[in-house]
Amino acid sequence: MEILNYAFMQRALLAAVLVGITAPAVGIYLVQRRQALMGDGIGHVAMTGVGLGFLLTWSPVWMATLVSVLGAVLMELIRWYGKTRGDIALAMLFYGGMAGGVMFINLAPGGSNANLTSYLFGSLSTVSESDVTAICLLAAFVVLVTIGLRRQLFAVSQDEEFARVTGLPVRALNLLTAVTAAVTVTVAMRVVGLLLVSALMVVPVAAAQQLTRSFAATFAVSVAVGVTVTISGTVTSYYQDVPPGATIVLLTIGAFVLLTALAAPLARRRARAATAAQPTADPAECKIPATRGAGDEIGV
Repeated sequence: MEILNYAFMQRALLAAVLVGITAPAVGIYLVQRRQALMGDGIGHVAMTGVGLGFLLTWSPVWMATLVSVLGAVLMELIRWYGKTRGDIALAMLFYGGMAGGVMFINLAPGGSNANLTSYLFGSLSTVSESDVTAICLLAAFVVLVTIGLRRQLFAVSQDEEFARVTGLPVRALNLLTAVTAAVTVTVAMRVVGLLLVSALMVVPVAAAQQLTRSFAATFAVSVAVGVTVTISGTVTSYYQDVPPGATIVLLTIGAFVLLTALAAPLARRRARAATAAQPTADPAECKIPATRGAGDEIGV
């Protein structure tokens, strides 16, 4: 294929595959926890990390990872202790992250908002070898956590009180989920962009839930959807010269609509099968005995 003849497209496709795997792998736990927009908030905070990376002439990916992790931990602490003012604190954290990113990148030597655009909406040509190395290492961490601790993370995501009674370290697992989500945001920002990464963490999971019933099946289908749309969006972006992040998100929404349309007849088929499997008559012990005559004997 012509597209594979270019080194920058090889790097972009590798990054796209890793993003397609990691984003839904973390998103399934966020959806279960009803924190679907957490990735969006972390993306805002990560902008400060990108700006600091330019200002300090350090890798924006690694700096964004550090700042995102700190922001995710702070978000969890606010969730635990914030009480009635927690939403205000989170709003200040999110908008402060955006403002900090813009300020720091403009203070950097030769910096401008144009440098920030590729991190906000994704860019194929700017994925460097160092970015790919960082993305591979961070993606490996995400996969190890989301698969290796899937039982514990699922238990905490479903019912924190029950998980605490069973002896699981609920707060530590919540922090680990937040940190893993922060790492995923920085993995995805070079391909999808910080402002659109939340969609890739949530929509594939929502699409998979239209067809599946078990956690394992939802996990597998959502990752398959994620990989498919990221590769398709990257290839489309190359040939049609359109933004990769927006293309991937629109394809993800299209996959959700398609799977939702397929789910309706599948649900009707399952309902008919369940009805057909039910017995057509009451069991013998449930039947009402016929009225006996005066001369009938019991048991005859």
